[in-house]
Amino acid sequence: MPKLKTLLIHPDAQVRAELRSQLAEVPFLQVVGEAVEAFEALELLDAIPYGAFFLGTDLPGRADGIELAQMLAGRKNRPALIFISESEQQAYAAFELGATDYLLWPPASGRLARTIDRLSDFKTKYREVPEPEHWEDSPDASNATDEATVQLPLGEDEQDHFLAALRQAWDESQNRGPELEKLAVNQDGRVILIPYSQIIFIEAYEDYSYVHTANQKFLTNYRLKHLEDRLKAFGFFRVHRKYLVNLDTVTEIASMPGSNFMLRTTGRTRIELPISRRRIAELKQILGL
Repeated sequence: MPKLKTLLIHPDAQVRAELRSQLAEVPFLQVVGEAVEAFEALELLDAIPYGAFFLGTDLPGRADGIELAQMLAGRKNRPALIFISESEQQAYAAFELGATDYLLWPPASGRLARTIDRLSDFKTKYREVPEPEHWEDSPDASNATDEATVQLPLGEDEQDHFLAALRQAWDESQNRGPELEKLAVNQDGRVILIPYSQIIFIEAYEDYSYVHTANQKFLTNYRLKHLEDRLKAFGFFRVHRKYLVNLDTVTEIASMPGSNFMLRTTGRTRIELPISRRRIAELKQILGL
């Protein structure tokens, strides 16, 4: 069972250290990082799918704890908010913003246990974005035996979009600009630069996306539409509302029963697309077949 990733946001290092020590004993929580300011916390949230914030009401910088909660109000999968304060003055505002709890610091004996109980209830209803899988390295991923197939239903309009996007990607891949051809991905506080050439396809997931390489996939905070706009000049095309494929990694287009076509790539996943018979000729023309 995955743990609830937790961020400590407080200007006092001693408070953060004491919280970290006490929360280390909670089996379903995992403290992953600390922050002092609200906007620092937002940047970390963009990189890591936190399930709980322990945040002070009085934060330095441009926004305090209550304002941070207001900024989070419209987000999907918003983390549980446990406010920490020296007074009850902002408790009403905190609970109006959906706080899971409001702790007076230092907490009275047994009070933190009640907070943990409330977090436990929250966790049963919280739907965390799934963690990326880390596949074992393979010397030849294209020959892997545990391949998967993604079957994508396409309507007539989607077939038109697919063929147009394929043609555009094929043409534009010949004239690429001077942009640095790497995608920056935040992973647990580190920034990983993934060369476009190593990206096989990208899969949308709510407000996030998974970037698939031959042996791994990375959870990112990019929306698929943003990546489509950014990568279409580099040979990527949108084959479906949920999938963006790197044309350079397609090694075979196999004919399947029922006028379907399967795109075989250098990774472990194949994407099966139904294309009507009257569009097969256009598809072959685009591919120079």
